[in-house]
Amino acid sequence: MGWFAVVLGAIGLVLHFGDWQRRGLVLLASGASYLMVGAVVGSVLLLIARGWRSGAVAAVLAVAALWTLVPAFVPHGHAATGPRLTVMQSNLLLGGADPAAVVGAVRSNDVDVLTINELTNRAAERLAASGLLDELPYRYLEPVDGSAGGTGIYSRYPLRDFTKFDGFLLNNMSVTMEHPAGGPIAVFAFHPVPPLDVRAWSAEMRSIRGLLDAHRGPAVVGADFNATRDHKAFRDLLGGGFAAAADHTGTGLLPTYPTDRPWGPVIGIDHVLLSGATAERLHSLTIPGSDHRAVIADVRLN
Repeated sequence: MGWFAVVLGAIGLVLHFGDWQRRGLVLLASGASYLMVGAVVGSVLLLIARGWRSGAVAAVLAVAALWTLVPAFVPHGHAATGPRLTVMQSNLLLGGADPAAVVGAVRSNDVDVLTINELTNRAAERLAASGLLDELPYRYLEPVDGSAGGTGIYSRYPLRDFTKFDGFLLNNMSVTMEHPAGGPIAVFAFHPVPPLDVRAWSAEMRSIRGLLDAHRGPAVVGADFNATRDHKAFRDLLGGGFAAAADHTGTGLLPTYPTDRPWGPVIGIDHVLLSGATAERLHSLTIPGSDHRAVIADVRLN
């Protein structure tokens, strides 16, 4: 049993660090953190069984697993004294999420910026009828009916520089928000395709990395990246000026998907990224009718 757990841990480490281009391996890598726990469990079992040499080997793997896992649970943010901003990211499951729940979350959390994936025309109408525009009157919407392609950005403050990026199968976009105290802040809403088509997913993640690397100045990103922190393609997004709100707050894996299964959610594919800002708090909440939990970050500009 000890060696079985250790082997699972080793597989998890390999999946975490590999830049996989095969669909099965990319999908398995989504849960590599869970497998890595096996290295810790296995080393304990081997030591209990007094397999000292085996336990020593397993302990090395356990240290590597902990070195990989623990930072996700340790806050890395620094103190910031700038204006506050609350960002919410939500996937609406082909527009089927409860609009009253979305608006209720915006109100109760004083959300300033809302990024939405899988927005349909009907969903946009239902959100407006539920009072979303009373809270967030400024918007840039690219809804799509009958597919997951629709994306939207809602804001408490005026928007300009509306941009829809070329080269993506789903709508990926950005705006500039004029914050009354913080000045211009870029807002990105991303939704790369799922890694069922690994080549397309990898290409779109590289394109997103290029967009983020080229950006200068304060920015917030709300996205269903269809990627967890165990995917190298996601971690590569954080190599420049952007950081994950989850890393700032030490929130850990923060699973958001799938919520429409009795065993879910188990993986975190919905994220808020920040540049020129620090997340002070991050949490998720259930939106009825969606298969994703929404993510809300309380942010302070640097």
